[in-house]
Amino acid sequence: MNGLWRPRVLGAWRVPASGPVILAVNHSHNIDGPMLMGTAPRPVHFLIKKEAFVGPLDPFLRAIGQLKVDRAVADRTAITDALGLLAAGGVLGIFPEGTRGEGNFASLRSGLAYFAVRSGAPIVPVAVLGSTESRSRLVKALPRLRSRVDVVFGDAFVAGDGSGRRTRAALDDATVGVQQRLAAHLDDARRLTGRPAGLE
Repeated sequence: MNGLWRPRVLGAWRVPASGPVILAVNHSHNIDGPMLMGTAPRPVHFLIKKEAFVGPLDPFLRAIGQLKVDRAVADRTAITDALGLLAAGGVLGIFPEGTRGEGNFASLRSGLAYFAVRSGAPIVPVAVLGSTESRSRLVKALPRLRSRVDVVFGDAFVAGDGSGRRTRAALDDATVGVQQRLAAHLDDARRLTGRPAGLE
């Protein structure tokens, strides 16, 4: 990441040094995940769509500990793997919007709240800003080489009301609370970095 772009990492000290943690990352570009993996203070294991595990990428992603998930179904194997990772004190990376989009945390799914409530792991919001601001002239799908990309870590927080309830209503309430915290962090990150809205 440092060789191709100029990542600026802010607030990495907010990631707990040990124990389970979930990094909730906005997602507007394909490099957001690799950028976080390359700049986070601890190894990050993402839930990645199974379609990415093809050809030479398959053994590579497995070797660096990434988790395959089938987004078309309730993938029990992926859920078990992710919870096992957290139970072992690892760091789980999640794009809570489910797929690449505006990167503004506007449409959260309940998966993030489920993992957080079920495991008790704190959530650290992460804003990746600048990955869509300027396109490379050589490879249009990538940001311009040596352009600056900001990775901003927020304060850790616990999802839910502390009861550990995992009913649909409890998870819906937890998801609303998580969304508010993530959106507030994104606004703070934009102000801190001087990035205008819509240019994640």
